[in-house]
Amino acid sequence: MPSMAFIYHTNFLLGALFCIQFYTPNLQAAQFELTSMIGKSFNANIVSSDNTTSILSTNNEPNYTLAFAWEDSPRGQGQILVNYISRDFPDDKNKKNHTLDTVYVHFSGVALFKQINYVTTVGFGVGATYFNSDYDAVIYPSMTATIGTRYEFSDNLALVTELRGYATLTDTDDALFCQTNRCVAKFDSTLWIDTQISIGVAYGF
Repeated sequence: MPSMAFIYHTNFLLGALFCIQFYTPNLQAAQFELTSMIGKSFNANIVSSDNTTSILSTNNEPNYTLAFAWEDSPRGQGQILVNYISRDFPDDKNKKNHTLDTVYVHFSGVALFKQINYVTTVGFGVGATYFNSDYDAVIYPSMTATIGTRYEFSDNLALVTELRGYATLTDTDDALFCQTNRCVAKFDSTLWIDTQISIGVAYGF
């Protein structure tokens, strides 16, 4: 489950975004939307520090998403998205598990292709990835791309499905998995790829 710190910072971000609409003239005329999703993550790996084995696979790990969007045009939205994943990976030498939490924060543009109540969505965004392990925490630049669907039950309520990918530029020599001179793992390349499939509900207001 998401940590209390993640929930606190997410609530603070959403509160700030709601306040912005009252002070920004360009946003006051917009249609706003809040989306909550849950899903599974795939294909992100780290390796042992000596490169001998792959020690973390994120298949079937749950992820949690909150997104705040506003109508940018009749066929497009601006969106700020926060996504959280908590992973455990084993330390075979010490026979214990370690935690790696990942938070993605991205600003995206989303195109809407409408067919009556059914909508196809395509989005691209830029932002940052926050990694927090048992040993250290780091922030790296990242990008995201998504394709999804929306089934609109009404003007204010829609069922959302989404296939999303993240690409994060990392440092394989980072001390994220290290304490003093001992490292239990490292990124397997300078590009961390994370893919997800999610389902949720969007509420417009």
